[in-house]
Amino acid sequence: MTTMTMRLLGLAAVGLVLAACQSMSPQERRARDENTCASYGFRRGTDAFANCLQRIDLDRRAEARAFRYDNDVFLRGPYYWH
Repeated sequence: MTTMTMRLLGLAAVGLVLAACQSMSPQERRARDENTCASYGFRRGTDAFANCLQRIDLDRRAEARAFRYDNDVFLRGPYYWH
């Protein structure tokens, strides 16, 4: 194998390892969201705290939809070079 191929394979392996490290369990995500809302000053068990958690979840879902839409070739149609 050439040096360039080895470098690309190495970068791909590092990317896969880093991607695996970024996945969170639902429990970890919930704990992080709760800590975020608490850091905003909301008290656990209040309606405001629940609204904060809901807004974080809705924002996460909107980002996921936008990412899927931006990366879906079939939704955007074919791209023609001019």
